[in-house]
Amino acid sequence: MKSTNLYKGSLITIILKLLNEHDSMYGYEITQKVKEITKDELQLTEGALYPALHKLEAQGLLDVEVIKIGNRVRKYYKLTEAGTKETVDKLAELESYIRNMRALVNPKFRLE
Repeated sequence: MKSTNLYKGSLITIILKLLNEHDSMYGYEITQKVKEITKDELQLTEGALYPALHKLEAQGLLDVEVIKIGNRVRKYYKLTEAGTKETVDKLAELESYIRNMRALVNPKFRLE
């Protein structure tokens, strides 16, 4: 991955967006989906993902369902109604950021 710092500020938005697209997901599933979508460009670590999930849960944006599968216990995360609203807000905020960065950076290169 080129720059993890650019992604760190978007981690919450990434998680919310994925949970908005999928009814519920467990942590490892989220890491694998991010890896798949970004073609291995971005790899979420457990050390980054789980604190973010716990923070979202504490804020009332996620519901957690614990399911026992064989000898394993999995926590499935799902958006609450407030989480769905926050997803819309975060995506709008991110779109505005991207639009402003494009205007500031202006990707038109000039060879002179």
